[in-house]
Amino acid sequence: MRSFCRVSVLFAVFAAFSIPSFAQDDIEELLQESVVDGRKLIGAYVDPFMKTLSLGLNQGWYNTAKPHKIAGVDLTITVNALTIPNDELLFRPDRLGLTQLELAPNSAGYPYAPTIVGPDREPTFQLKSDPTQTFQGPPGLNLEEEIGSNKVPVPMVHLGFGLPKGTDIKFRYIPTLDVGDDGTVKMFGIGVMHDIKQWIPGIKLMPFDLSAFVGYSKFELQSLLDADNPQNLDQRGIFTMNATTMQVLIGKKFSVITFYGGLGYNIAKSNLALKGQYDINGDGDEVDQFEKDPVDLNFAASGPRATIGTRLKLAVFTFHADYTLQKYKCLTVGFGISVR
Repeated sequence: MRSFCRVSVLFAVFAAFSIPSFAQDDIEELLQESVVDGRKLIGAYVDPFMKTLSLGLNQGWYNTAKPHKIAGVDLTITVNALTIPNDELLFRPDRLGLTQLELAPNSAGYPYAPTIVGPDREPTFQLKSDPTQTFQGPPGLNLEEEIGSNKVPVPMVHLGFGLPKGTDIKFRYIPTLDVGDDGTVKMFGIGVMHDIKQWIPGIKLMPFDLSAFVGYSKFELQSLLDADNPQNLDQRGIFTMNATTMQVLIGKKFSVITFYGGLGYNIAKSNLALKGQYDINGDGDEVDQFEKDPVDLNFAASGPRATIGTRLKLAVFTFHADYTLQKYKCLTVGFGISVR
């Protein structure tokens, strides 16, 4: 659908990552033959990409376990590369509980179809009631050949301030910005790091840093679709993500080198929706027969995480890299300016 394509392209601008757009005819036909089956196929197609993006919001919050001194400040830019497991490059339509559609036996890769990050081949679908009626589904981005690995990059910028009692507060913020002709994007994130070693008798004088960290981020992208529509159908594509991470951090500084690690839990949720009324069946001007809000898909990627990394600080400049074990493993590299 044109709407789904627009949402994909807009997020690509924000994340500096090219998402292959759904072909309008393909998606319209998926929904036209069966709205329920079409939702399931679209959900399976985008599932790994949505989960990696939402988990990406929980990355890059810190590069040390020691909070700033009072009035300390840092500005840090990171790029987080999350790895898609090989078993999520494809999905099996026959395991989605489809009632009217199925993958054609002569489809390339049968019984598998590519996800959005999978191989660049178009699957062939057919009606169960009439196998002669076939149509092509959307291909994958073919990450492995295009960039050499199955990784989704998620860039991030945050600003941190030192507060009393060994506390840091960190912010991520994008005001509502216009993206493209009819799209808007906004993001807000807040994180708090607190030195917990100071409150634990017996270890508060030991030569390492120990802190607790909680971070929350929310991202939203909206695209107004068919703004010139004379029927005023309020067609919008909406993409939202909410991500929370809770961790215990430990670190040790040796001259200009700091080693740090974190252990905790991620909660990541995202939603992809088409709002408004849509002429799915192409029957023209009968607005009361149009499909309302035809796509509303939720995705979740929660689970434990463990991070290990190192930071180099030269004067006020910092360079860091870390690796996180979680549902989608992540390599993070970053650069920043840190004072106090």
